[in-house]
Amino acid sequence: MSITPDRAWRFDLPVSTVATDPGEKPRGLLVNPTGGIAMAEDGQAVRQSILLLLATRPGERLMRPDYGCNLHRLVFAPNDASTAGLAIHYVGEALRRWEPRVAIRHLDAGADLFNTGDGTVLDIVLDYRIRRTGREERLALAYGLNDARLMPTTPGNEPPQGDARE
Repeated sequence: MSITPDRAWRFDLPVSTVATDPGEKPRGLLVNPTGGIAMAEDGQAVRQSILLLLATRPGERLMRPDYGCNLHRLVFAPNDASTAGLAIHYVGEALRRWEPRVAIRHLDAGADLFNTGDGTVLDIVLDYRIRRTGREERLALAYGLNDARLMPTTPGNEPPQGDARE
């Protein structure tokens, strides 16, 4: 019996929970060079699924009103330890419920973990293991507390790994 790899339609990311800027190109499905729908495979499919899960508010998805993450509840919250704790709770809860392909290894959140100097951004760092392959990956996100934007950070700009809070 062979194991089927994770596959999904590939979307143009980064994701955002607010409308794109007027001058920005529309986001959506990507097309491959032959005109077909581009596919995301294995780790890329899992990462894309996590990003879409965290950017979806419960109630947005038809036929699955509970699907999503409650990060939107943190809009206009102070960027302090309580807000970071709630972000850790919301992200962990969503992943445990809706993404069985991953095991959370480390989940952390805090103000200005990436030294951007912007006090309105809550930084979230997720280290996870893909259960099927055992591959370990890291996802670092910046969540705008004033505009509900969820943006992956540039690779290599993540804080060093520390002790797990989750």
